[in-house]
Amino acid sequence: MSIAQKIKVLIVDDQVTSRLLLGDALQQLGFKQITVAGDGEQGLKIMQQQPHHLIISDFNMPKMDGLGLLHAVRSSPATKRAAFIMLTAQGDRALVQKAAALGANNVLAKPFTIEKMQAAIEAVFGALK
Repeated sequence: MSIAQKIKVLIVDDQVTSRLLLGDALQQLGFKQITVAGDGEQGLKIMQQQPHHLIISDFNMPKMDGLGLLHAVRSSPATKRAAFIMLTAQGDRALVQKAAALGANNVLAKPFTIEKMQAAIEAVFGALK
């Protein structure tokens, strides 16, 4: 069994298309345990009830944005060790620095390729295969 099959991934994005693209890319990389949430609040509830190993979260969302979710995840002993990859359409250095300061493991720019996603995940977990 590859490491990708063991990792539980939570996708948090308010755009359905983006969630579908992320899920498809993850499946192509061998991930099997994928959960989705439509905003940061829903993502946080899922993490509190059933912690995942990896969160891939959009930055710009209603209710709770990606930075708010990252802060909440890092503040809880039950979830603080989860890997967190921030997804953003903005090439905003200030956002990248804020995400890093809050404990993000990596940042992935939209639009992304499967290769870039794999590189972002492997930078955190090591080789997937």
